[in-house]
Amino acid sequence: MPSINRQVRLAARPSGLPRPTDWEFTSEPVPAPGAGEFVVGVTHLSIDPAMREWMNARRSYVPPVDIGAVMRAGGIGRVTASEHPEFAVGDYVYGAFGVQEYCVSDGRDVLKLDTSLAEPTMYLGVLGTTGLTAYFGLLDTGRLKEGDTVVVSGAAGAVGSVAGQIAKIKGGRVIGIAGGPEKCRLVTEEFGFDAAIDYRAPHLRRTLREFAPRGVDVYFDNVGGEILDDVLTCIARGARIVICGAVSQYNESERRGPANYMMLLVARASMTGMLVFDYADRYPEAMAELAGWYRAGRLVSRETVVSGSVEDFPETLLKLFEGANTGKMILAI
Repeated sequence: MPSINRQVRLAARPSGLPRPTDWEFTSEPVPAPGAGEFVVGVTHLSIDPAMREWMNARRSYVPPVDIGAVMRAGGIGRVTASEHPEFAVGDYVYGAFGVQEYCVSDGRDVLKLDTSLAEPTMYLGVLGTTGLTAYFGLLDTGRLKEGDTVVVSGAAGAVGSVAGQIAKIKGGRVIGIAGGPEKCRLVTEEFGFDAAIDYRAPHLRRTLREFAPRGVDVYFDNVGGEILDDVLTCIARGARIVICGAVSQYNESERRGPANYMMLLVARASMTGMLVFDYADRYPEAMAELAGWYRAGRLVSRETVVSGSVEDFPETLLKLFEGANTGKMILAI
């Protein structure tokens, strides 16, 4: 086993998109486990839009990453050394290990993975917090009913692609919003949505009204900004709007709220934020159902895997905001 643990630390709080000067590359000896601990050799990192939010000093649902700290990241890996009774050398595990090659853990909030069920990277996507966010956001916060018209923004992304597929499984009519003709093609042909709208094309509102003439019952929003405003003009009475993310706003110094929020009053609709961590006690039931759909071929998993090292993390994160991914973006280290 190597003796050096390479890491990426937050050096400064970005203004706009992160720059090379916002990161510091460091190394330190690979940690040794103490009593009740184990060491994980990280193999794959989850690259998520929320990472940009974690870099800000403003109030959020988790504390910001401290300047000088290893950048926060979910990851999977294998146990390389253990003094813990429940984790053995060779076990595959998932946890918030950070952007580094090795991490020592006491097992809290670490999930042991069943690799007979699926490939390990699936636990960063469909069977991980990505899939769980789509599951609980759509079914609990969105209160999806059979026959609902569902619109999903970021439909070719990690959460959006799963949310739309779950909506189809549950009997919804699903319209995806994505960027570019190729992603729109994947949304319908691979992920099985009923229709897709290219947000880069003109007249999004007009097109959405054509696809949803009776209005939108559930809007699963991953984007915020102008697209949220456009969808608000098309909601049905009693619509449920799920605020999962706002990728269009994460790099903005001055964020814009929805200008058309009065449509919530007109349509007697609701807009509710959701965080997957609130459902931690229900993860097993959701993972079982997601796994069942996947085994039955009803749920498609798509990953964009970048092979490299921890030093490639900053560039890989930028690719996410450039829209270079389809489905889940993962850095294999």
